[in-house]
Amino acid sequence: MDTTVNTVSSTQIAAPAGAQIIGAGTHVAKGPGPYVMDAKTLEGDAVVNAEGENLGEIKAIMLDVQNGRIAYAVLSFGGFLGMGTKMFALPWSALTLDADAKRFVLEVPKERLATAPGFDKDHWPSMADPSWAAEVHAHYDVRPYWERDQSGDPASPIAPNPSIGDLRMSASSGDSKLY
Repeated sequence: MDTTVNTVSSTQIAAPAGAQIIGAGTHVAKGPGPYVMDAKTLEGDAVVNAEGENLGEIKAIMLDVQNGRIAYAVLSFGGFLGMGTKMFALPWSALTLDADAKRFVLEVPKERLATAPGFDKDHWPSMADPSWAAEVHAHYDVRPYWERDQSGDPASPIAPNPSIGDLRMSASSGDSKLY
């Protein structure tokens, strides 16, 4: 019986349609993560920019259920004790998972994030609206996820389905991190 385990470097994993992974090296985890993860373990993860400035934390992972893809991570930014907090839908491909630091990196200055299309926790946008989604992806300079096939190559566009409305996947933040 062959017991060889193939390891994959973090530079091999980074597919253009998903979040990139850094810091994972070539180890093989004994459980999930960092290459395949339980979405609920990502809620509460910090998001920093390239300068290491805190931008907020992940509040939800949004799925495009019909196309089987992660569409966005919802970032909570600013405010105090929940007051004045602004939420942002970050295209999944705009994020990099730093597996060693157990956080995400978004390569934008705080000032640019402050001008991004945002919303408050009680008034979510229709994330399946193609014009809203295109504006969000353009703000972060990433190609919309629905313009790729599963391999990450350009394909005929797959528009978000407006009939599905807002799809929120929430998790308790008390779970241990699996990466």
